[in-house]
Amino acid sequence: MPALDTCSELELDHQLCFALYSTSLMMTKVYKPLLKKLGLTYPQYLAMLVLWQEDGITVGTLSKRLLTDPGSLTPLLKRLEADQLLHRQRSVQDERVVELFLTDKGRSLREQARHIPSCMVNASEKSMEALTQLKEDLVQLRDSLQKAK
Repeated sequence: MPALDTCSELELDHQLCFALYSTSLMMTKVYKPLLKKLGLTYPQYLAMLVLWQEDGITVGTLSKRLLTDPGSLTPLLKRLEADQLLHRQRSVQDERVVELFLTDKGRSLREQARHIPSCMVNASEKSMEALTQLKEDLVQLRDSLQKAK
C-alpha cells in the first residue's frame, strides 16, 4: 500500500471544528445526569432557559434565540407541554403565531435548576474569568460565521 501524503491542515486534531464538536459532545454528557434529575433533555433545558428569562414569547422568537428552525422545535415543545412545563397558545392577533407560557410547574423547575451552572463550572476546572472569556470568544466566532454563511 502506498504511503499517504501528509497534509497537516487536514489532520483531525488540527481542526477547530472538531475541537468545538467534541467539546460540545462532552458538555452534553456532563449535563445529562444533572438534567435527568429535572426530567429534561439538553435541548429542552435550552428552551427552558429562554422561557425562564422571557415567558410568553412566540415559537419564532424562541427559534431565533436558539438559532434553530421553528419546525424542529415542535416535538420538543409538545414534550414540554405533555410534561406540564408550558402551554402553547395561538395568538389572538394572528392565529398563525404560537405563544409559549410557562406553567407553575415550569416556573418552579427554575429553582431546581439553579445549581447546574456551578456544577458545569466545577466540571470545567477553569476559573469563571477564563470561562467568561472563552464564551465571549465563541460568541464572536459564531457571529462571524453567521455573517459568512
